[in-house]
Amino acid sequence: MTPALFGLLPDGSPVHGVTIGTGALRATLLTHGARLQDLRLAGVAHPLVLGSPRLEDYLGPMNYFGATVGRYANRIAGGRFSLDGRSYQLDRNESGQTCLHGGSAGTGVLNWSLEEQTPDSATFALLLADGDMGFPGRCAVSVTYRVTGTALEITMEATPSAACPISLAHHSYFCLDGAGDVAGQTLQIAAEHYLPVDDRLIPLGEISPVAATPFDFRTPRQIGPHGYDHNFCLDGDGPAARLTGRDGLVLEVETDAPGLQVYNAAHLPTEGLPGLDGLAYAPRAGLAMETQEWPDAPNHDSFPDPVIRPGEVYRNQTVYRFTKTA
Repeated sequence: MTPALFGLLPDGSPVHGVTIGTGALRATLLTHGARLQDLRLAGVAHPLVLGSPRLEDYLGPMNYFGATVGRYANRIAGGRFSLDGRSYQLDRNESGQTCLHGGSAGTGVLNWSLEEQTPDSATFALLLADGDMGFPGRCAVSVTYRVTGTALEITMEATPSAACPISLAHHSYFCLDGAGDVAGQTLQIAAEHYLPVDDRLIPLGEISPVAATPFDFRTPRQIGPHGYDHNFCLDGDGPAARLTGRDGLVLEVETDAPGLQVYNAAHLPTEGLPGLDGLAYAPRAGLAMETQEWPDAPNHDSFPDPVIRPGEVYRNQTVYRFTKTA
């Protein structure tokens, strides 16, 4: 149970790793990004998430792999929003135009403190300063990972000192069969609607039906080669999503969040990134299923309100549950 040194950041700060889970499911977590670095299920020969054994990879092209991203996950157009009659300019860390995952120093790239650990759980915490990345108010953030049977439960909480839009999301890429490409895996999503986006992946403001589109996963079907990086507007009944690998391993996603960002890692280089167990991660090597507030919601009155005010607690609880059908 003693945290192990995983590596040193450029400023010399230590990054520690800890493994939780005493039964069939075991999760290795890092203080850097409050990140899920590895996930293993008894009887399955390969890792269930994309990750790296080297800290330097998480400081480069794998910076969001497995991380807890925020203070506002996904994108805010122009890095701007208005709240209570005041305009806020955020860090524009994506092509100088968009605030992505809370900015260049968002929660996913910070070194959290390990606050508590048991054999089956670990809690990480951060305190974000007022004005950090342009967001208003100090914000105390925590995330707790807990292994229960063959399920990984993730609870994220945040309490701001001033009114602020908040959305935290877990950003693992899952791959259930070790094939190196999720195109042949089967996906089902409990969503009648999704958010169309522009060429910068910013929602257009429309809430569109999935029917008769490539985004219709109401009944299970293969993911296929189509590129996905879109928010699905969850219906709220039963599991949000169900992913099935070609060897019968099933992942069900349960959440109280209103949105699910589905992204099939199409941006990964064709030559692949070095990963766990000597694997190389090429395009579509994993599927991110990020439970979140809707992207760019601070700029759309018709989207669910993401603003948390002093005295309120933001909470996102998600369960990733694994079963075997064959």
